[in-house]
Amino acid sequence: MRRVGEVLEALEGVVASRKGGAPERSYTSRLLAGGVPAIGAKVTEEAGELVQAAAGEGDDRVVAEAADLVYHMLVLLAARDVPLARVEDELARRFGVSGLDEKAARGGPTGGGAA
Repeated sequence: MRRVGEVLEALEGVVASRKGGAPERSYTSRLLAGGVPAIGAKVTEEAGELVQAAAGEGDDRVVAEAADLVYHMLVLLAARDVPLARVEDELARRFGVSGLDEKAARGGPTGGGAA
């Protein structure tokens, strides 16, 4: 079984290879050609589908929707030329820091939300 990081890195490479590709031949190329607004709409859609699945569907559906969301997030990062390693670095930086403390350091609201 492969590590999650290996799968994400491989998928990131596939997404990057589709940049500038023929939109009529690749869904990823078509998304990238649509730019950040179009990709962002898909990320929003997939996030909503994940939340709906988590609220009332089986684990297999939740996993499928989570995979869709991660894929579309990788496409969005590629459109912005932001490597996944930067996200990993940010998560590592936050590791072990209270979510409330981290939000306060950014000047964000401390109610609800992540860890």
